[in-house]
Amino acid sequence: MNFQIDFIKDKVEFFESTNVQDLEKQITEKIEQNKAILLEVQSVSHQMSVDYAHGKRYYSAVVHFKASK
Repeated sequence: MNFQIDFIKDKVEFFESTNVQDLEKQITEKIEQNKAILLEVQSVSHQMSVDYAHGKRYYSAVVHFKASK
């Protein structure tokens, strides 16, 4: 029986929230979790949109993780 380990080289995760503080907390927690599997942040993209019908703001972010060298 052969046992082979494949390492994660790239990972993209998506986050959304109705407030910036919660979004930041989600991203920070995920960064800490991904450090354990030797991934670091490559890039972060974020945006905010408004639901004018209800007057609510929605925040989203995409974080690209890459293997540490």
